Order: sequence, then structure tokens, then C-alpha cells
Amino acid sequence: MNGAEHTRNTGRAQRPNDIGDFLRARRGRVAPESVGLPGGPRRRVRGLRREELAQLAGISVDYYVRLEQGRATQPSPDVLDALARALGLDTAERRHLATLTAAEHGPVPSARVSPLLRRILDGVAEGFPAFATDHRLDVVAWNSLGAELIGGLADPARRDRNNARFLFLDPAARDVHPEWRDRAAESVGQLRVAAGRYPGDTPLMELIAELTALSTEFRDIWDSGEVVMCAAGRKRLWHAAAGTLTLDFETLHVPAAPGETGLVVHVFGAVEGTEAARGLARIAEAVRAAP
Repeated sequence: MNGAEHTRNTGRAQRPNDIGDFLRARRGRVAPESVGLPGGPRRRVRGLRREELAQLAGISVDYYVRLEQGRATQPSPDVLDALARALGLDTAERRHLATLTAAEHGPVPSARVSPLLRRILDGVAEGFPAFATDHRLDVVAWNSLGAELIGGLADPARRDRNNARFLFLDPAARDVHPEWRDRAAESVGQLRVAAGRYPGDTPLMELIAELTALSTEFRDIWDSGEVVMCAAGRKRLWHAAAGTLTLDFETLHVPAAPGETGLVVHVFGAVEGTEAARGLARIAEAVRAAP
């Protein structure tokens, strides 16, 4: 399938069977041997066959086929739970499957950065790089240290302010993110969650279509059915003034007001006295010295 063909099949209007796409991708990731079924090189499909998954979930093959083909769209909670167990879905994947099968979806929200949030970001700037994203992965607010840490957000000529577009279409992203494949998979997984939650979001669908057409790597990860929700942990980032830094991070969720989307604030930090903390200090000095 070429890029143009794939683009036509990416937007919600052209791609109504998100449930089937997700189930097929997850079915393909389950090794038969891991669930007590015979494997081997003679199998014609990757992962589980439809009838095998139906048997594991305790549902009829005919019903599962209709579900995967988009002819049955609202399975019961018991069926969803059985499929989730059979596929070994984690919490984020279970929530995503439930979202895809919901009878109704809420209206597309708008993003608003409150004056208080901007003051908070500026207030933690000393030693704590931070930025906020919406459900499309647009970076909508940042402090000076956060902007510099992830590639120069303050200057739109330096990098795109959509994190997914930056990761997949800007070669500089692979320098900023030494663990590029992990960050790329996270971004695709987050976009998939957003697409399931807001299927009527035209700008979101256009972003997914654009990345699908222009990036083979995005296309491959998208087709894998990756699902990710923001968490906490450690990430490695690189900056010319500090080299490679291993930083702790937290994601803080700002609740949504009516008609608005909740924002995710990403905060990075390092233990005082460590090389990572000294690296952040060098980046802060570079920001202060910039004209």
C-alpha cells in the first residue's frame, strides 16, 4: 500500500472500523505458545487466528468475526472483559477498547492555557523543565528551560510545536531523543487514544493522515495498534550545552473545564548534585546567555 492509499484510509470518515483494526493488531501480537496453543512455521497468520481468539474469550466465532469486521459495534462489558483477558491487554489498552465501543463520543474540546498554569510553569522553571500538551500533542505552554530542553520550542523556526510531527518529520528529533523509538511509539499510542476518544476531531485526523503519508515509521507503529497513556519514569535527552541527560519525569493532568480538553503537564527534574542536575544548570545558563 502506498502513502496516498494509506492516507485515504486513515481519517475517521474513511476508516470507520477502528474496533476491528485494534483487535486485529492485538490478535497479531499474541504468540500462540503463550496461551497454550501450538505454534510453528506452518501457521499462515501472525499471532492468533480469529477462531482461536473467540475460543479463548468464550464467544462464538461468528460474533467475533462480525465484531472485527465492524458489523457488531457495541459488545457487552462481559465480552470486552473476556477479549481483554484473552489478548492480555493492559489498563490503557482496556480503556481504549472500551472507548472505541462506546455508543457516543463527546464533542471535540478546545485547549485553553489558564493564566495560573502559565504562572506555575514559570514558577518551577528553576531546575525543572516543563511543558504542557493537548490531546493532539500540540505543545501549548512551556517554561524557558523546558522549551530549550526539547529542541527549542520558543522559536517556531527551530522545531514544530506538535510533538508527533517533530518526532517523525524533523531529523533533529533523533538527536534530542536518544531513545527515539520509545518516544515515537509513545506519541503514536497517545494519538491513537485521542482518535478513539474524539473521532470527530478533524485536525487530529488530518495530523494522523499527514504522518501516515509522510513517515513509514509512523505508519508501521500505527498499524501495530500501539496504545499509550502518559505516566512517569525516566527519559534520556540530549542538548548541545549538556550532552546526554537521564532525567526523572512526571506527567500532571490538568482537569478539563466544560468544552475544553484537559492538558498534560510534563515536568522533568534531576537529583541535586548529580551530573544530570549540573547539565540542567548548564542549559539554564545557555538560555540566560541567549540574546
